[in-house]
Amino acid sequence: MQDQITARLDELKQEYSRGQTRLQELDIQQAALRETMLRISGAIQVLEEMLAQQSAGGGEDAGSDH
Repeated sequence: MQDQITARLDELKQEYSRGQTRLQELDIQQAALRETMLRISGAIQVLEEMLAQQSAGGGEDAGSDH
């Protein structure tokens, strides 16, 4: 009986260790995704401000490349 308990304990410890590793991987992925979303948000804000300036200025640069 003790051998079964020891074997099960070892299995659970391994499973717990795998869970910790996976959680760390997910934390890294979450941080990377947040960083990407922050950059995208910044780009959206810049483009919206550019559109607002063009609208307010009568669209003077509407035909230019800038």
